[in-house]
Amino acid sequence: MTTTPRPRFSVRTGLAAASEHDGPFEGVPDHLLGPLQHWVKSTLGSCDLGVPRSICLRMRIAAAAPQEKEFVYALSVSEDIELLDVVDEVLRARVARSWAIEHLVGLLDDAGSAYRINEEEDGLEERVAPAVRDAVRETLANAAASPTNGSAADHLATAWQAAYGRSPDPVRAYSEAIKAVESAAHSVIQPNNVKATLGTMLGEIRNARLKFTTSIPTSAAGDPIAPVEAMMRALWEGQTSRHGAQTTTVPETLEAARAGVHLAAALVQWFVSGAVVRTP
Repeated sequence: MTTTPRPRFSVRTGLAAASEHDGPFEGVPDHLLGPLQHWVKSTLGSCDLGVPRSICLRMRIAAAAPQEKEFVYALSVSEDIELLDVVDEVLRARVARSWAIEHLVGLLDDAGSAYRINEEEDGLEERVAPAVRDAVRETLANAAASPTNGSAADHLATAWQAAYGRSPDPVRAYSEAIKAVESAAHSVIQPNNVKATLGTMLGEIRNARLKFTTSIPTSAAGDPIAPVEAMMRALWEGQTSRHGAQTTTVPETLEAARAGVHLAAALVQWFVSGAVVRTP
């Protein structure tokens, strides 16, 4: 289970709002540059000296002199994308000790990096695949382009930030994801219900499913709205913190919140693109 960092003191006390531009950061932002360079230097400085020479040769990085320490220096002063490539190569060489691996995990997490160590611990990987990230950005742009989508773009952007930003807030991420879908689907499913929620929309679909269709072809005996209904129900019923009761309220995990945000992004795109329509 992913550990959720707590928000800054100023955010917790209401003295400041959480930044909308606090990560995840692509490349190597200024606040991560020094610590990451130091990690490369300290990790390579304690390994077989042939390793940094080999990495320099593979990466076509020239050292000032043939001494081994010069190869370490040349790698440790790399910047931006090249520095990420160096870190990836160091991991690939399997020379980082367990403490160095743990330290790098902490650096990337604390800095809000868009990258993390892969499961095999032999390289870096994207926290979110670029294609997925680009698809969400496109959905945000499409949702913001039409007033009939309400605040869908704002809610989805907030959900994304709460799921992947510096101080993840799973409960808010999941709640905002639901609001994004409610905003995008309102004009299609229940345009005359000013108090519509994802729950009431599911009831509308259940009671009048023949009024809705999607652009995905189905057989004559098929149910074209069923895929959308299933996705909406999964998002709605997956929220564990919506209501209080005699039993303990269970907040959403970060994994569940991130999955919910991606599910919401798909649903928002379906509604704002006209893939789901109300039949005459």
